[in-house]
Amino acid sequence: MVSIAVQWDEGADRSLGLPVYATEGAAGADLRANLADRGRIELAPGQRALVSTGLRLAIPEGWEVQLRPRSGLALKHGITLPNAPGTIDSDYRGPLGVIVMNAGDAPFTIAHGDRIAQMVAAPVVQAGFEVVEELPETVRGTGGFGSTGIG
Repeated sequence: MVSIAVQWDEGADRSLGLPVYATEGAAGADLRANLADRGRIELAPGQRALVSTGLRLAIPEGWEVQLRPRSGLALKHGITLPNAPGTIDSDYRGPLGVIVMNAGDAPFTIAHGDRIAQMVAAPVVQAGFEVVEELPETVRGTGGFGSTGIG
């Protein structure tokens, strides 16, 4: 298990608590909207907003935190994260905000304390890059989107 240090932003509502895994087998810990200063955010269909969590993280080197949509919000209301999975790098120390988008067909309200996303800790492997004259052949070759069939 990796340990992530957490700091509260100034003015954050600490009573909301730290991120929590909803079940023993959960891969993602729930993040809450920390809107102590505004109370709520109204999202019209197609609108995006940066939602504060009130947190800052110190993620260990060699790790990242991925931000992902909550499946219930996505299915029932069309609420998603347009950059999913969003990546929080180990060297970032600023406020943890979540870009939330209403892809549904009705307005949606995010209230203070609502669970808005999940965060998953994941190891990072950095690749090396080298220029070559030719790439090795594969069965697929240069076939692009849909080239392997439907479904």
